[in-house]
Amino acid sequence: MTIAEGIWQQIFNFDNYGELLALVRNSLIAGVALGLVGGLVGVFVIMRDLPFAVHGISELSFAGASAALLLGVNIVGGSIVGSLIAAGAIGLLGSRARDRNSVIGTLMPFGLGLGVLFLALYKGRAANKFGILTGQIVAVDTPQMSWLLATSAVVLVALMVMWRPLAFASADPEVAEARGVPVRALSFAFMLVLGLAVALSVQIVGALLVLTLVVTPAAAAARITASPVLLPVLSVLFAVASIEGGILLALGSSIPISPYVTTISFAIYLVCRLIGTYRTRQWGARETVPESV
Repeated sequence: MTIAEGIWQQIFNFDNYGELLALVRNSLIAGVALGLVGGLVGVFVIMRDLPFAVHGISELSFAGASAALLLGVNIVGGSIVGSLIAAGAIGLLGSRARDRNSVIGTLMPFGLGLGVLFLALYKGRAANKFGILTGQIVAVDTPQMSWLLATSAVVLVALMVMWRPLAFASADPEVAEARGVPVRALSFAFMLVLGLAVALSVQIVGALLVLTLVVTPAAAAARITASPVLLPVLSVLFAVASIEGGILLALGSSIPISPYVTTISFAIYLVCRLIGTYRTRQWGARETVPESV
């Protein structure tokens, strides 16, 4: 076997695929829930220009998950606690964009440093450490899935309740505030919802690549539509396709799940960007053509 064949075998190996498929039943179910959550939350992340906040929250989520691993308690719970602390701090201290970015820039290295410290103190399996950073495919057991589904339900219910006023406040905060919409309270509430969504995503794609579920699908959808109905639908479809496709491809390999999910997500974004660029040029060309008399 050549080196190239060996590498290909590591990346794509479908031997005994049917038997392996039964091992990721919980992961596939969790993937649908995470795709739904990430796709919907991502719409507001793009509208409110919060991709940097997602990355900052993921670092504290990583620290919380690492602390839970060290203490031998529920990793999902630790990840959620870390995310909520980061989201609450950003929401309280960063009302303006410049202040918010300063808070995030301060939290990121702190969270990353704590996470590295906790993992260095952990003497268990190295795979557990690696999984927090890059995601895991078969590690979603029944208790963990219960946490994931319950937290996903909380996020979805919260989004349903605040969707219309949050969309108004995100599109035009000044007018929304003048109309009596509680803009600051909604902003803080959404940061907490975002924290929960980030904590959920960390369980599958890891802390380093959480942007691929919470930001990229919505960014891709925004390239091809501005419809308030179609945008969240496409964002969810892109997120679910990325994570489910990543799980199914990673199942037959020794590579972590995150490269597959990120590659699919980026490919979707690239196609949408090309479509958006083509449409823009087409409309531009039509506007320059003089009308016939």
